[in-house]
Amino acid sequence: MRNFILGIIVTLLVLALGGLAVATLGLMPTNAAATPSRLERRLAMSALDASMERHAPRVTNPIPPTDANLIDGMKVFTMNCSVCHGTLDNKPSPLETSFYPPVPQLILDPLDDPEWHIYYAVRTGVRYTGMPAWSKALSDQDIWKVTAFLSRIQKLPPAVQDYWKKSFGVGPPPAGSGKEEDKQ
Repeated sequence: MRNFILGIIVTLLVLALGGLAVATLGLMPTNAAATPSRLERRLAMSALDASMERHAPRVTNPIPPTDANLIDGMKVFTMNCSVCHGTLDNKPSPLETSFYPPVPQLILDPLDDPEWHIYYAVRTGVRYTGMPAWSKALSDQDIWKVTAFLSRIQKLPPAVQDYWKKSFGVGPPPAGSGKEEDKQ
């Protein structure tokens, strides 16, 4: 039994040292234009979700989702988020694949996370992704407004949809038009 446990410890140590060697000898690709493997995407999303579950407070949006607040959230998104996350003309951002991992296109592939999750990600950022913490640049009220907008993209009230159409020449993409590759 003692040899078995020692074997497990030695195996884990060899794997850890091998991983360290691969990383420090420059054998791992570091280019941001690479496509993450399915395993890497799954591990990263699981780690992000687990961290959110552990650290993000389950707070309720104090800003009511009125037409004016949702339009304000749309404006905050356009000014601060659209360069990476896609524009309201329903086109992906040219920066989508310039980051590693690629930036989610939130207009074409809306989030299905609860508001507290979206709010926490916007406020605190997401490490190792290029997503900054917006708490130093935006007011809490603006973060909540953009959160309300992002969580309702597929079910915006008619007045907000009309504002979108008048401002950008097209309306919100129809429900279910997002990419399905990462939803498995």
